[in-house]
Amino acid sequence: MEFKKVIRDRYSCKKYSDRQVEEEKLTAILEAGRLAPTARNLQEQHVYVVRTPEILAKIDTVTPCRYGAPTVLVVAFDRNNVFTYPGGKRDSGVEDATIVATHMILAAADEGVDSCWLNFLDPEKMAEVLGLPENEEVLMVMDLGYAAEGAGPLPNHESRKDLNETVTYM
Repeated sequence: MEFKKVIRDRYSCKKYSDRQVEEEKLTAILEAGRLAPTARNLQEQHVYVVRTPEILAKIDTVTPCRYGAPTVLVVAFDRNNVFTYPGGKRDSGVEDATIVATHMILAAADEGVDSCWLNFLDPEKMAEVLGLPENEEVLMVMDLGYAAEGAGPLPNHESRKDLNETVTYM
């Protein structure tokens, strides 16, 4: 798909069918995340692919926003392997994991797979119920799958501020 079309047409799907994402498409999505740039190329991200009913049920105890997706990616990062920026108040963990997740969401759209970025959750609780290592922090959860019949973008999907309201040339 043309990149501009991917960006224009992608929306946060909130109702999924039970159709599983094909392995080759899932691999392409994961590969897009692997290729994402990270500060100093530390690649501190870790992506967990969840497809089993037992673990999906654990995710459902932490967030009501899985929307029936048959595949969920949990994007985390290693807090012990981040770059600390000058001033010492910020590090690369959240932003690098965000870049990874964004690459995967756009790759999913390119593959014809619907997705939704979920952050309506307690990251520490999510890490706990999934038994993640203590050094890993959950950034987000990504629903992946195919939209159920009748699903579509929210009514305000195409409503965007004018560029001059969000950009200032200096």
